[in-house]
Amino acid sequence: MAQDETATLTRAEPIIRRTLHDELLERLRQMIIDGDLTPGSKVPEKDLCARFGVSRTPLREALKVLANEGLVTLTPNRGAMIADLTLDDLEETFPVMGALEALSGEMACANITDAEIAEIRKLHEEMVAHYKARALHAYFRTNQKIHERILSAANNQTLSTLYRGLEGRIRQARYIANMSDARWAQAVEEHAQMLDALEARDGVALAAIMKRHLENKFETVKEALLNRAQD
Repeated sequence: MAQDETATLTRAEPIIRRTLHDELLERLRQMIIDGDLTPGSKVPEKDLCARFGVSRTPLREALKVLANEGLVTLTPNRGAMIADLTLDDLEETFPVMGALEALSGEMACANITDAEIAEIRKLHEEMVAHYKARALHAYFRTNQKIHERILSAANNQTLSTLYRGLEGRIRQARYIANMSDARWAQAVEEHAQMLDALEARDGVALAAIMKRHLENKFETVKEALLNRAQD
């Protein structure tokens, strides 16, 4: 085989594998977060392979990543289980995530471009529209995009790696919480404050708002978990 042919194959193969892996990983992650795969249940590997048209090898590679994110538990000879949410775990996870959110906000203010701010402003407007329509899932997904754009604007790969290792558990926890109208309105107002601080490029203010935002989210999740334990 000619040298340039070999180089072409070498470049192409990782792109294909990475695309399949990322797509499968995101679908599985979303199924867990949305509750389609319930905490404590066994991962139906055979059914998922048939559903997505993949072999067990890429599925198990994706499950390993989800295990690192705390969404899946891998046990020898027992297969994969969807990790259960416990208050003890989340009491450890939320403060760490709050610190990472605060740092991402502070660093984003130092690095963000006008175009990135405009994109976040547009997402904020979409999120408010979903809030007014009481479209909870669409609201959450747009909300998450805003946090991801702020993280991206921070432009720090180490921070991104740490953040993505925890965000799955935070997102999963968020979906079990039934937000009251008052808490939902408060969350939207906190996002408006985040946008104001971002546009002013006030890193100290944005860090404080984002940390407080996650602390308030945890109180909602904590209440939901305590209520579930009593049922």
